[in-house]
Amino acid sequence: MYEALAKGELRYLFLAPEQLAKSDVLQRLAAAEPALFVVDEAHCIASWGHDFRPDYLRLGDAVRTLGRPVVLALTATASRPVQDEIVQALGMRSPALVVAGLDRPNLRLDVRTAADPDARRELVLEQASTEAGCGIVYTATRRDVEEYATALTERGRRVAPYHAGLRKADRAATHEAFLAGELEIVTATTAFGMGIDKPDIRFVIHAALADSLDSYYQEIGRAGRDGEKSRALLIHRPGDLGLRRFLSSTPPPEKAVGQVLAAVAEAAEPVLRTALADHLQLSRSMVGRCCSLLERAGAVRFDRRNRLCLVDGSSTALATAVALGETTQRVAQSRLDMMREYTETRSCRRQFLLSYFGEELDQPCGNCDTCAAGPRRPESTGSSPYRLNDRVRHQEFGDGVVLRDEGDRIVVRFDDFGYRTLSVAAVTTDHLLAPVRSPDH
Repeated sequence: MYEALAKGELRYLFLAPEQLAKSDVLQRLAAAEPALFVVDEAHCIASWGHDFRPDYLRLGDAVRTLGRPVVLALTATASRPVQDEIVQALGMRSPALVVAGLDRPNLRLDVRTAADPDARRELVLEQASTEAGCGIVYTATRRDVEEYATALTERGRRVAPYHAGLRKADRAATHEAFLAGELEIVTATTAFGMGIDKPDIRFVIHAALADSLDSYYQEIGRAGRDGEKSRALLIHRPGDLGLRRFLSSTPPPEKAVGQVLAAVAEAAEPVLRTALADHLQLSRSMVGRCCSLLERAGAVRFDRRNRLCLVDGSSTALATAVALGETTQRVAQSRLDMMREYTETRSCRRQFLLSYFGEELDQPCGNCDTCAAGPRRPESTGSSPYRLNDRVRHQEFGDGVVLRDEGDRIVVRFDDFGYRTLSVAAVTTDHLLAPVRSPDH
C-alpha cells in the first residue's frame, strides 16, 4: 500500500488517527512525500470539540513528520475558538478559512418535557411511530436502544438497533439497510452517525439529553440534508442532567497521573503505553488518558515509534497535567449546563443554538416550538456593550468569548472555566469584564 503510494500508483490513502500513531506508518508515508494531509471531523482536535480518541491530539506532530504538506481541515461544527485551536494544533500557517453558515432553516427544532421515565417512553414511541419517513432515535443506554427497537417494531415500523455492544457484522448490516431504505428507523446510541450520508432522513429524536450542544448539533444535522422539511425533537425529563453529570467522564486521579509520569521517568528507554499499563496494572484507557494530559502539559512526548519519552518529570509538570484534567472537567460540565439552558430557553431555539457556535440570527426563526408558541421572552435589546465573538477578560474566570447577548445578560465561553451566563448589570457595575484584543484570522 505505502509502496504503491510512493510510486504514484495510489492517489489517496484513508487512515484513522490511531493508525497514524503506529510506529512505522509515518515513516512509510513520509517516504511517499504526500502533497495533501486532510483531517476530517477536525473539531475532535480541539478541547472544545467532542471528546474523542486522543490520537487526534497528535496529528500536528504527524504533519511535521511528513514534511508539512498542505493541510485541509474539515468540520461541520466549529465556532471561532475551535477554529483557532484547530489551526494551532495542526501548525497551519496563514490558513485560508472558508466558513459556511451553520443555519439549517428546513430543520424544525422542538423540545418536549416528560414528567417521568414512563411518560417519556410513551412520548418517544408516539412520536417515532407516527413521524413520516425515516429517522433516528438516539438513546442514552444500550438497553434503551434494544427496548425502543422492540416496541417500535411492535407498532409496525421497520426498525433495527445499533450500539457498540452488537457484533460488527450486525452493525454493518444495519448501516447498509438504513442507507438502502430497507429500514425506516434506527434506534441507537451515539455510536451510530459517522458516515451516515443519507439525504432523506426526516426526523431525529433524542430520548435523552446529549452531552453538549456540540454533540446535539452534529446528531440532528443528519436530518434533512436534501433541504426538505425535517424535524429535530428532544424529549427530556428533569432528572436527565443529573444522570448526564454522573455518566460524564472524570479526569484521571492525580495518583494515576503521577504513577505514569514516574514510570516513564524510571524507564531505561522510551516505552509504549501498553507496556506501562501492564507494568502499573492500570487499564489501557486510564493510561491513555494520563498520557494525553502529560503530553499536553509538556511532561512527555511521543517519538516516531509511538513510544513515550520523558521531557519534564518535575512536580510542576505533574501539577500542570492534573490542572488540565480539572479544566477539561469544568468545561464538560459547563457544556451540559448550556444543553440544559437550550431546553429551558423561552426565546427562539435556533437563535440560541446558532449563538452557541458564534453565529447571529437577526430575527426569530419561526420554525421552532418557542416561535410557534409566541415570544415569551424579549429578544436582545441591543443595549449590551458586548458584541458576539468579542474577546473579554473576567477577573475570576480569565479570558473568554462572548457567545450570546440577551440584553440583560450575556453568555461567555471562558478558556479555563467553560460557559458562564453573566448579568450585564453586575459585570458592568463592578467592572468585572474588560475587552481583550485578538488577532484577526
